[in-house]
Amino acid sequence: MLLWKALTALGGVTVTGPLGVAVAVWLLAGRSWRLSLNWMLLFCGGMALVVITKLLWYGWGIGIQAWHFSGLSGHAMRATAVYPVVFFLAFRNARPGYRTLGLAAGVLLAFLISYSRLPVRAHSVSEVVLGGAVGYAVAAAFILGVRGERPAIVTDLLLALCIPLVIIMPLTKPAPAERWIKQIAMYLTGKDPIERAWKQRPDGEPASQADVEPDQQPDAQPEVRQAPVQVRGPI
Repeated sequence: MLLWKALTALGGVTVTGPLGVAVAVWLLAGRSWRLSLNWMLLFCGGMALVVITKLLWYGWGIGIQAWHFSGLSGHAMRATAVYPVVFFLAFRNARPGYRTLGLAAGVLLAFLISYSRLPVRAHSVSEVVLGGAVGYAVAAAFILGVRGERPAIVTDLLLALCIPLVIIMPLTKPAPAERWIKQIAMYLTGKDPIERAWKQRPDGEPASQADVEPDQQPDAQPEVRQAPVQVRGPI
């Protein structure tokens, strides 16, 4: 379990968010304005999809009941979007074989981070799979757009920006992103957020707080609604 918690920390918004910004800064420093803009549009677009799908569930109970889907996994989306791109750019000037290995390492790390959301009971399989699919699509779209264009700056700058973030940020307190989304849903609907019924254990007892990611553990949440069958249709 410690391994999965360590991996899941690498997908937190306090890690992947700054990594996404670091990629944009590196591209700007290399005078690759178009690539930097493309990256930010793709990455921010992916994060917007995560927020929208979660708002639809917490506010109105809109999801896919048969799949236990109540919103894209933000960890999975961000990890699969950021890490393949970081590794791809870090090995951009290496030999073709090393470039392939570097990209494969980023893809594999992103997969493990996404999968870690299942053992810690933060998401259902569908939420992880769909979140990861969106993130990989973001990474693929960016990488395909990079072909033929090389930023005019050494790879060392990217590593200098990213390595401290990966080492230090997982040790900091996670941002309460899930709680913020719930508060937005409450503001929009004027009602308590709908919780995810799949997180009930087989014996009917709710999952313990230890099974939930730190940024999903509320400080003092209002009583929440549960909607095991209140799904209005697919997203």
